[in-house]
Amino acid sequence: MSADNTDTASPALQDFLTWRLHRLAKLTDRHSSDAYAERFALGVGEARCLAAIGQFAPLSIKDLAARANLDKGQASRAAQMLVDRALVLKSASETDARGVVLTLTRTGRTLWKKVMQLIGQRNADIFGCLSSAEQRQLEAVLDRLIAHADQPGQRQGAQ
Repeated sequence: MSADNTDTASPALQDFLTWRLHRLAKLTDRHSSDAYAERFALGVGEARCLAAIGQFAPLSIKDLAARANLDKGQASRAAQMLVDRALVLKSASETDARGVVLTLTRTGRTLWKKVMQLIGQRNADIFGCLSSAEQRQLEAVLDRLIAHADQPGQRQGAQ
């Protein structure tokens, strides 16, 4: 290995797909976070939770975490903030005595529609550099990669 920590036999870190996908996610999160905060006084986690609850309600905290791509603690804190702002209603689960069910309030549904419009605009901004055919191709490739990565045997190892 050379003094600059590169090995000519392996690709540079920035050439790995997982590194590039993570970088793209962080860049888009940063821009989205700014937009959510400026327009709705929401953090990116809260906006994701609001979007997920609006799309998939009723949701438990566990289901919300999975749908919003957050860990359970992040989802719980975000959901509580949304409850505190009267955007989400938290009620007891009929099937789990210890569980809760999350749904949008009327105010939450109004904000959800605005958040979904912003998500649509952010997607158009991010992917606008691609042609329609390239966007469809990327969507298909990402769907395949996600389905493959979501298989039980694929969840181990470094990213």
